[in-house]
Amino acid sequence: MRATVIYGPGDVRLDEVPDPQVQLPTDAVVRVVAACVCGSDLWPYRGVQPTREPHRIGHEFVGVVEEAGAAVVTVKPGDFVVAPFTISDNTCAHCRNGVQTSCVHGGSWGFVNDDGLLADGGQGEYVRVPYADGTLVAGPAQPDDGLLPGVLTCSDVMCTGHHAALSARVGKGSTVAVVGDGAVGLCAVLAARRLGAARIVAMSRNSVRQGLAMRFGATDLVAERGPEGAAHVRDLTGGVGVDAALECVGTKESMQQALDVARPGGLVGFVGVPAGGPELSVRQMFGSNVGVVGGVAPVRRYLPELLADVWSGAIEPGPVFDLTLPLEQVAQAYAAMDQRRAVKVMLRP
Repeated sequence: MRATVIYGPGDVRLDEVPDPQVQLPTDAVVRVVAACVCGSDLWPYRGVQPTREPHRIGHEFVGVVEEAGAAVVTVKPGDFVVAPFTISDNTCAHCRNGVQTSCVHGGSWGFVNDDGLLADGGQGEYVRVPYADGTLVAGPAQPDDGLLPGVLTCSDVMCTGHHAALSARVGKGSTVAVVGDGAVGLCAVLAARRLGAARIVAMSRNSVRQGLAMRFGATDLVAERGPEGAAHVRDLTGGVGVDAALECVGTKESMQQALDVARPGGLVGFVGVPAGGPELSVRQMFGSNVGVVGGVAPVRRYLPELLADVWSGAIEPGPVFDLTLPLEQVAQAYAAMDQRRAVKVMLRP
């Protein structure tokens, strides 16, 4: 089969690799219907995270179960499934506490996991899925092309935006600022609206992304950054700041921006994958009583609820995909996102 391999900065290729097979009774093999490029995939692509040797890449995919191991009971061949961006058994103590990303038996797509076997990357034609019962969530049917993008967001960005909003305790009547206008930030706008926020400030200076933010529920736009951006947010909120600042980038500057726009006693919900040395100003947090909560989103915890809302049309996150390419153009997909010519790229094998 063909699968995406990253060799180093700016070097992503579609290689011929061995076809995956069921190797353990808890495995399933999934034929990928759609995958995508994540903003966090850009960190190794840009060289921010080192690539010490070529390896598979991609952690967001949906598809159809082709084969299931003898111990798999929750999915069967023919089922359409969504895969969270991490692997989990969904039975260990951490999974039962709703933190499947810390599963004691879990792991990552594209790497050798605790079973000693490679879990294929998601940007390929097929994937061997370890712990299929704990990892995969079946949809009611295979979605049509109109619904597919929204369903695919549930593998990562919709659930991650939701995690930011929940971490910052967004609820009915909340004032919210979203730092970051990538797919996660845009989904955080949608998540905040879904949870009942009364005012949502999207910090964006890209006209296309501003339009999506407004479509998703933003009430205000702020293009400035740094002290000017914080001052603008305070002006919009009567000099107070926001109840919840959702940090969806992962850099030092984005974290500081989130801290600066939160009101005294407010919360920062952070989900941006750390890169570029993000830091916390503990003295500022101490003086303002601003709390910082979040981290890697436990997608498996949120997936059933959000998938149902996408399927029903209650939320429509699919427009974050503004470019669709065939899998053989995966290198162009990375370049488009790296150059901010696309918000998020869907790949169709």
